[in-house]
Amino acid sequence: MKAISIIKPGGPEALQLVQKDKPIPKMGEVLIRVKAAGINRPDIAQRKGRYPAPKDAPADIPGLEVAGIVEQVGENVSEKVIGQEICALISGGGYAEYVCAPWKQCLPVPAGATLEEAASLPETFFTVWNNVFDIGKFTSGETVLIHGGSSGIGVTAIQIVKAMGGKVVVTAGTDEKCQACIDLGADLAINYKTQDFEQEVKNSGSIEGVDIVLDMIGGEYTPKNIALMNPFGRIVMINAMKGKDANVDLIQIMKKRLVLTGSTLRPQTIEYKGKIADKLREKIWPFFHEKIKPVIFKTFPLAEASAAHELLESSNHIGKLLLVNS
Repeated sequence: MKAISIIKPGGPEALQLVQKDKPIPKMGEVLIRVKAAGINRPDIAQRKGRYPAPKDAPADIPGLEVAGIVEQVGENVSEKVIGQEICALISGGGYAEYVCAPWKQCLPVPAGATLEEAASLPETFFTVWNNVFDIGKFTSGETVLIHGGSSGIGVTAIQIVKAMGGKVVVTAGTDEKCQACIDLGADLAINYKTQDFEQEVKNSGSIEGVDIVLDMIGGEYTPKNIALMNPFGRIVMINAMKGKDANVDLIQIMKKRLVLTGSTLRPQTIEYKGKIADKLREKIWPFFHEKIKPVIFKTFPLAEASAAHELLESSNHIGKLLLVNS
């Protein structure tokens, strides 16, 4: 099969099209003929040598989400699923014509979505559900602040939180991106390059504090997040793009009885991820295509993975980027 390999840690040019052996599904897995693979920031970290693949994933082939057709099954998976169109969360190996995935981490293509669109869903939907709902304990009526509102995580979080009855505040880097977030349902969008998001929320008149922060920025954002929190608020970290160190007002955390937490999804067990898949299938998939839709910015042929990484790193996009097999 054709696959994209990280020849050596480095820039986008490190991604090269190579020939690899087609993988064989192990117990509990299915072999997927990949139609499209989503591109995510952890792929960039892996390419740079900062985020090694777990032992059960190909060391040199990035890619954490795919959509395609089940071609073969391993032990303990019914042959009845062969031929089904699915999307799947994987630990790596998605930038290829074929990949194996645990059946527990597979989901049907949502109603009204194409296979390409479905490839944009697993990584961000699993991540948002895990952090906002399972860890963040979201309940209907709460307000969620989402940093990076126009990212893949952001456009997913906006739609899920709104569908589940919440209010959404986002930050984004341009007025165009802010408007795109409003169009997706955000109640307030703040251009962080021209506005102070803490002051904008406090002065909005429509947002009375924040109950949950989904933060991929870290660093200097952390004290501002704490200042905006309502009592019993939860700050959930999923990245630290502006730095892992922050000044934290411990007195405010105590007074407001806040929770400051976070997670990484990739190292978690198949059983853990399978439970998230079950919840998405039950609670979120029925909202397609009425309240939730995939947001695709651009697709690239598999061979142009380096160009796709360049675009992702530029942040000149809104929504998801995909690699597509012909």
